[in-house]
Amino acid sequence: MPEETKPQPQAQNDHESAPEHERISPRKALIGVTLVLIAAVVLAILGILPRQSANAALKQHTEEMAPPSVIALAPKAGAPINDFVLPGNVTAYTDSPIYARTSGYLVRWYYDIGAHVKQGALLAEIATPELDQQLSQAEADLATSQATANNAKTQADRYSDLVKSNAVSQQDTDTFVNQAASTSSAVRSAQANVQRLKELQAFEKVYAPFDGVVTARNVDTGQLIDEGAARELFHVQALRVLRVYTNLPQVYAPAAKVGDKINVTFPERPTQNYQGTLVRTSDAMDPTSRTLLVEVDVPNKDGLLFPGSLAQVHFKTPAISQSFVIPVSALIFRREGMQVATVVNGNVAHLIPVIIGEDDGATVQIISGVGANDKVIQDPPDSIIEGEKVAPETSQQANAAGGRS
Repeated sequence: MPEETKPQPQAQNDHESAPEHERISPRKALIGVTLVLIAAVVLAILGILPRQSANAALKQHTEEMAPPSVIALAPKAGAPINDFVLPGNVTAYTDSPIYARTSGYLVRWYYDIGAHVKQGALLAEIATPELDQQLSQAEADLATSQATANNAKTQADRYSDLVKSNAVSQQDTDTFVNQAASTSSAVRSAQANVQRLKELQAFEKVYAPFDGVVTARNVDTGQLIDEGAARELFHVQALRVLRVYTNLPQVYAPAAKVGDKINVTFPERPTQNYQGTLVRTSDAMDPTSRTLLVEVDVPNKDGLLFPGSLAQVHFKTPAISQSFVIPVSALIFRREGMQVATVVNGNVAHLIPVIIGEDDGATVQIISGVGANDKVIQDPPDSIIEGEKVAPETSQQANAAGGRS
């Protein structure tokens, strides 16, 4: 019988039958799966981050475009106003800087700061040798011109007599007459030059222009003095009467009468009242502040008050209509004048021009422009405009926000 072929044993699995170099170990398979998962996570992150950034930018833009949150409250009622206090600027009645009218060297000075001087008192002397020589030369020139003029006049008179008898020609006579007139004009010119130099020489001595106090001395002996306003020598102020200037709000302007007695106080003397007189006004409103400049003169015979200080000017006026009190932070200062922002129709900003009364630094009285039913924005944004949409908070929200802060 033919020999039967023995069946070959079947490979137990493909892994055992595959060549050894083609086999994949479990460790390598795990690494491959891990890399795939990492790549998937990275791709997911790269897709999520831009979307999150875009969402954040959109949220920020939305918040910026949203109406600003504001606190709008009714103003507090104030008492009717019949007197008020305004700050005043104190100046000397007469204030004069003293300059040199001629050039030279300061020989000596006679009064220092704080000295009381009378009108015409000698303050200083200036040596002007060049000017003195110019005056001597001018006087010599004047003498020469006078001599020439006298000679020309003598010749003109002589020829005028001779021409009557036809002893000289009319042409020669006219020549000498014209020479006499010309030399006479030269004399007058020389006289004017001498007078000019004498007047300049008189400025070698510096005098006080009025009764007052020397408040500044800016030169010393031996210093070079230049003519003109480049350098102030002295400063003199008249202090027996002081001028106090203040700006009166437009609503009070009709009540300001020249001759009214006005009480003035000073911070350094809080217990003393000084009575001044309203002597003049500018008779014109300042278009920027809508105020009237007024001058109150205050006697200062004892010299206890100083120019340049701050005064408080007390005005009394007939009682005006109801006033309202709001925080100073509610005021808006713009080119159009002083304003406040209110909320109308629930969420619309409306700007109102106002006139203020007393201002204590924290609150201010509004005497015109605001009513009891207005909702005044307490701290308006700098960019707020007429008709802008706003998001007013309720009083409870405002109080809660204040508690958190």
